[in-house]
Amino acid sequence: MKHTNNLVVALFSILLMANKSYSQDELPVIKGPYLGQKPPGLVAKPFAPGIVNTEEWGDAGSFSLDMTELYVGRWKHSRDAREPESVIFKKVGDQWHKTVMPTGVRKPFHSPDGKILHYGAKYKVLQADGWSEMKSLGPAFEAIQIMGLTASGKGTLVMDERGSPAGDGILRYSKFIDGKWEVPKPLPQTINTGKWKAHPYIAPDESYIMWDGERESGFGSNDLYISFRQKDGSWGEAINLGDKVNTEAEEGGPQITPDGKFLFFNRMVPHRNGREGSQSDLYWIDAQIIKDLKPKK
Repeated sequence: MKHTNNLVVALFSILLMANKSYSQDELPVIKGPYLGQKPPGLVAKPFAPGIVNTEEWGDAGSFSLDMTELYVGRWKHSRDAREPESVIFKKVGDQWHKTVMPTGVRKPFHSPDGKILHYGAKYKVLQADGWSEMKSLGPAFEAIQIMGLTASGKGTLVMDERGSPAGDGILRYSKFIDGKWEVPKPLPQTINTGKWKAHPYIAPDESYIMWDGERESGFGSNDLYISFRQKDGSWGEAINLGDKVNTEAEEGGPQITPDGKFLFFNRMVPHRNGREGSQSDLYWIDAQIIKDLKPKK
């Protein structure tokens, strides 16, 4: 793809120039795609242990459109933990380098063509002279407490909402028609069933939607589910991604790498430093699993 995540590129350049405040951390020599990691095959594996997944913080990550940057967002596991450092891993030449992000920087979701950056109910558009000022999707979007939002190549948005402590939030969609997005509408019950429905991902060609949620038929806590587009345009029954991905633990945040090769997601795992509780680690699996789950004609 010609377009890259311009925000990440710009931030990386700024950080390099402002090395008095934010310096590059030392890394072992890492070469090759995906931070030099061996592809996982059809069983989910932790991504880059000790490099991305850490003992101190929860970790979530996503690649830029050209696959040369990996943004890793981190958060505290407990009140007594020190402030986490979100980082950018950038491939320069054939080697990866790590740079700490400034505190408070928000990571957007970029449209598949790289021309729009989405920040929940707000967005920016790529112009000839750079990114536009922040715009609003509209009052109907502002009224929803959006946690995760994703966009297809056709401009369709799919979003979640924070909901109540009972986990009754729903997933909605909005089509881009005549130069603007429609008022968000609920997705059908094939998708909006169970609790904690969140963190949707719609395929660029709109052939499927993935999300995480809790259902009685699942493996325990939140699992990853997928619904495929039917011939008549409707959404098919939710399919659990199965035991190669889901466990008794909580899985969430599914996304496909921009090159279409791997599914990334998060899993709550026991603390590795012996403390009680769990932490969120980034996992990956070959995207072939999606083709294998699609019902045969």
